[in-house]
Amino acid sequence: MAPMAALAQDFRFTNVRVEGNQRIQSATIVAYTGLERGETVSAGALNDAYRGVFDSGLFEVVELVPNGNTLVIKVVEYPTISRINFEGNRRMKDDALAEVIDSSPRRVFSADQAERDAAAIAELYKAQGRLASTVTPRIIRRNDNRVDLVFEIAEGDTVEVERVSFVGNRAYSDRRLRRVLETKQATFLRALINRDTLIEDRIQFDRQVLTDFYQSRGYVDFRINSVNAEVTKERDAVFLVVDVTEGQKYAFGEISVTSEFADADPDLYRAQLRVKPGVTYSPLVIENAITTLEQLAVKQGIDFLRVEPRVTRNDRDLTLNVEFAMVRGPRIFVERIDIEGNTTTLDRVIRQQFKIVEGDPLNQREIRNSAERIRALGFFSDSEVDVREGSAPNEVIVDVDVVEQPTGSFTLGGSYSVDDGIGVAIGISEDNFLGRGQKLSFNISTAEDTEAYNLRFVEPKLLGRDLQFAIDLGLSETESSFAEYDTSAIIFRPSITFDTSDTTSLTLRYSWDKDEMISRGEDTNGDPYAGPVFRSDIAEGERVTSSVGATFTYDSRRTGLNPTAGFLIQSGFDYAGLGGDNEFIRATSKVVAQKLVFNEEVTLRATFESGYLGWLGDNKSRTTDRFLLSSELLRGFEPGGVGPRDISPIAGGGNYSDALGGNLYAVARFDAEFPLGLPEEIGLKGGVFYDVGNLWGLNDSNAAAAGNNVVGRNGSFRHVVGFSLLWTTGLGPLRFNFSKAIVKEDFDKERNFDLTIQARF
Repeated sequence: MAPMAALAQDFRFTNVRVEGNQRIQSATIVAYTGLERGETVSAGALNDAYRGVFDSGLFEVVELVPNGNTLVIKVVEYPTISRINFEGNRRMKDDALAEVIDSSPRRVFSADQAERDAAAIAELYKAQGRLASTVTPRIIRRNDNRVDLVFEIAEGDTVEVERVSFVGNRAYSDRRLRRVLETKQATFLRALINRDTLIEDRIQFDRQVLTDFYQSRGYVDFRINSVNAEVTKERDAVFLVVDVTEGQKYAFGEISVTSEFADADPDLYRAQLRVKPGVTYSPLVIENAITTLEQLAVKQGIDFLRVEPRVTRNDRDLTLNVEFAMVRGPRIFVERIDIEGNTTTLDRVIRQQFKIVEGDPLNQREIRNSAERIRALGFFSDSEVDVREGSAPNEVIVDVDVVEQPTGSFTLGGSYSVDDGIGVAIGISEDNFLGRGQKLSFNISTAEDTEAYNLRFVEPKLLGRDLQFAIDLGLSETESSFAEYDTSAIIFRPSITFDTSDTTSLTLRYSWDKDEMISRGEDTNGDPYAGPVFRSDIAEGERVTSSVGATFTYDSRRTGLNPTAGFLIQSGFDYAGLGGDNEFIRATSKVVAQKLVFNEEVTLRATFESGYLGWLGDNKSRTTDRFLLSSELLRGFEPGGVGPRDISPIAGGGNYSDALGGNLYAVARFDAEFPLGLPEEIGLKGGVFYDVGNLWGLNDSNAAAAGNNVVGRNGSFRHVVGFSLLWTTGLGPLRFNFSKAIVKEDFDKERNFDLTIQARF
């Protein structure tokens, strides 16, 4: 109701009477007017009194009526909300909608608030791509001045992205850029893909990831001019057009380091940088370089050193000279770190993500990095790290505000392979065990011939340091799919892993294994299922292996110097003989090189693997102690399909064909994966491969007694070519391999087709 017109005169009231109020006390309403009895009141003051009562939001109608020396205040109270209902919502539950509104039962109804709540619900639907949704608030009046508040919802249909296209791109094709975006095009799999709806927040995210993609590849002047959504005639889909300006591609030019600190030698700091002239320019490389220099300063005890990158453009040769200037930062200290919102997670788990503590010099870059590490934990649905002024001008307080989320999970999985058949996997895991940031998991996996039980515990910050401690306990029983024996094994394997540099890590481990080869008996003719060598291995009985080992890993992808190429090098070494029954040396190595070519749409990958087993004990090595090439190591053959083999004659006729494994192996695999011209959202790619491998060596084994009945002792290289279909589905990755061995031995066992499915749901 609009304010009443006040006459241009003064009033004096000795009495105030309130009419129409039911819940609100008269004294409270009089207090809203701000008037005192007996004082002279102007017309303007009377208008202000009216506004004071009306703006309280408690009344639908307010009227101030002067009646002699009495002021009569007539009001009609807003009703109270008895209950809130949602009608027409099928895609969202009532609980989810109730979280975004401020109206609630037993509170005073406000028409303005109801409209704001309706808008909030509509925004929630729009965030899911239902741009045509409408929400209308209505009231149903009840007795005792109560109402039911009903939100009538018309959800509407989702607006799909029919096509995503780009304008202004020359270096990368539309297809390559579409792979970067979170927003996908609608396909015939629209029922399984929910990323093909037009969502504003997702568009904003895509703008950022597209910018990061170009800048990490040297396009420092890249910008997005506009993102336009053109609605189709049916108004049920849009064509998304992204207009970009790529600019020129820059590389690093001259790299230098200067210092304002006498005790900070620029040459020493320059030697720590991995960036070299000619490398494609990337902001991530700059950030990593700054972090490296500032961490070195901390190790040398130099406080308040800050690194400022000073970039000079050379447009003639398209390079950027970077001077890393080590300057004096402000003398500001961290007074304390306050953590709020963690009801389960211990404070120390969050504090371990900070490399600074109370009393340390403030480093804003380290604060940002710490915030990223907190988010990467996965324990929180939301986390904010802010810095505010402390109790003194040169001190700050770091506030950490987190919102916890469930960290436990139950997984039910299925798998299929030609070797093991159909299998079921059940897993229970907790990533934040007892709020300590530790991981505990228990998994059961079964296939047609295999049962395995594994318990794993991981402490990521052993003794509060960057040491990951893990312990694995396992029990397995298998029926070999390619050999006539069964196995049982118990394992106990603790390990410690730590980074030795930005690109390298080292794992130290101890293993205690107890395993046994078990006979399957005889066939109906009385002939043993296992050949002579297998029977000799089985006769060895149960054995215990106690070993120590280490694995060194180099991964160039961790530095981000080259986003289109990477190297992985792993080298492992184990020595068994610290007690137990076996004594040997085992060494393995793996080298992987990968590069994206042809507009980053084709992936080239080369993998080299090798292994060596040197038996040192007085006993003999068994088949299970030696290497056996799986179909993952060398495609085109069954597991154990290549290498030394026992072909001793069977009394009832025929020959055995037992794969014995070998002491040495070497494998090289070359892959090329490429798009098939289908929509990227389908997830189907093609590939070709060429594998070459060899498995040989039976020294210190029971195979010596078999004499000439063992073939392939010295080995020979097999060559395989093939074609693959790789399909990333909502249920898991599928890989179809079609292969042909072009060089092999007569006793090898080929496999021309292989299918692997892994699914979790």
